[in-house]
Amino acid sequence: MIPLLIAVQFLTSLPVRLPGMPSPQELGRSLLWYPAVGLLIGVLLFCLNALLSGAPLLLHAALLLAAWVALSGALHLDGLADSADAWLGGFGDRERTLTIMKDPRSGPIAVVVLVMVLLLKFAALVALVEQGHSSVLLLAPWLARGLLPVLFMTTPYVRAGGLGQALAEHLPRDRLPLVLAAHALAMLLFGWSAVVILVGGLLLFAWLRRVMMARLGGTTGDTAGAMVELVECAVLVLVVL
Repeated sequence: MIPLLIAVQFLTSLPVRLPGMPSPQELGRSLLWYPAVGLLIGVLLFCLNALLSGAPLLLHAALLLAAWVALSGALHLDGLADSADAWLGGFGDRERTLTIMKDPRSGPIAVVVLVMVLLLKFAALVALVEQGHSSVLLLAPWLARGLLPVLFMTTPYVRAGGLGQALAEHLPRDRLPLVLAAHALAMLLFGWSAVVILVGGLLLFAWLRRVMMARLGGTTGDTAGAMVELVECAVLVLVVL
């Protein structure tokens, strides 16, 4: 169960403690649980949405968004901010982009991108609550975190050292496709809306991966986090439209 605990600890702010320092192999196997952790986040948001039934619409959506950010510990938003600064400030240069990405400070571009993404999520949540499309609260975090192991499986990790390299080097390539296929089939049980979400999410993933390969020759933890946020946002907006 250690790989599951690793995935929950890394992807959420839930109070989970590991019994000790995990091995690189356990870190790699934790990728098998990323889609399940995304589903867990979705279930918590779905339940919160039900509890907020009857609340003023704007407050309802704002509390959902606040809980969504809190559940992830703003981890992926941090990656989005770093990636946004690096993509503009890197001027197309790989090494400069990677250097800026390591800087913990956020520039104006990072702030603008974060505000835009959060604003789009909020506006989409208002519409989703109003229209009663609560299943999207399950599907958006589920799909976005399910795409993380796909990214690590298909894309070189370009920053030496750290958790990301261990994930990329020790991911279970024999079992991972079967786990991902099982989650994709489970998503399809939600009907045509799930089909649209899956297709849209995969197309965005393919484009983002192409952009990463063109600029960096691979991915980093920051660009992986940015992908999660952008896929979630796109899924919410796509369903509303």
